[in-house]
Amino acid sequence: MTAPPPAPAHTLVRDHTIYSCVMGSRAFGLATEDSDTDVRGVFLAPTPLFWGFTKPPTHAEGPAEEQFSWELERFCDLALRANPNILECLHSPLPLHTDPRGEELLSLRPAFLSRQVHQTFVGYAQSQRRKIDADVRQYGAPRWKHAMHLLRLLMSCLDLLRTGELTLDVGDARDPLLAVKRGEVPWPTIENRLAALVEESSAAVSASPLPALPDRARVEDFLIRTRRESALAYEESR
Repeated sequence: MTAPPPAPAHTLVRDHTIYSCVMGSRAFGLATEDSDTDVRGVFLAPTPLFWGFTKPPTHAEGPAEEQFSWELERFCDLALRANPNILECLHSPLPLHTDPRGEELLSLRPAFLSRQVHQTFVGYAQSQRRKIDADVRQYGAPRWKHAMHLLRLLMSCLDLLRTGELTLDVGDARDPLLAVKRGEVPWPTIENRLAALVEESSAAVSASPLPALPDRARVEDFLIRTRRESALAYEESR
């Protein structure tokens, strides 16, 4: 049995994407006239590409501007770890392309969610907060766009812990958040709100409807079946 030659990353994205969506400010309901259109996606590298020494890439940037994609296995692994960016990608309200395997991936959204989101969302927010604090020390003010998205992330985390559902569009919070982006809200006020959101999120964990851990077995079953189908399709095409 001979493995096919390695495929360029852009070819994998072009020919094997199973799911793609718009992310960033447009997905969050925070887009303005100058907002970019960020595209994120998942591609399924054909199973035979894993048989040789040279493995397919775990992710790919491009080929379009503001486009980034993950190979399915890497995407699922990060989602099971409650990576905020990956979970948000799964819940984008602006899908662009979804094939049958992508549809099944989206049907697994509940399997990826667990109370671990508290640790990962708050942990990510704290790492971003340190960068903002460095800007405040150096420039006297934060980068207001970063402050806005930090608030949005923690608001999303709190809502997810309380409801068990991840909603990206900020809804009625759009205008207050855009006021932060424009620098109209004093930094001490934002600091207090950030601290309150972290505290409220911590308090919401114990009563959250989310399970303690994600359903790894269900996700792995999907991955194995998808890999097997890809291998069979390759053999039938020879």
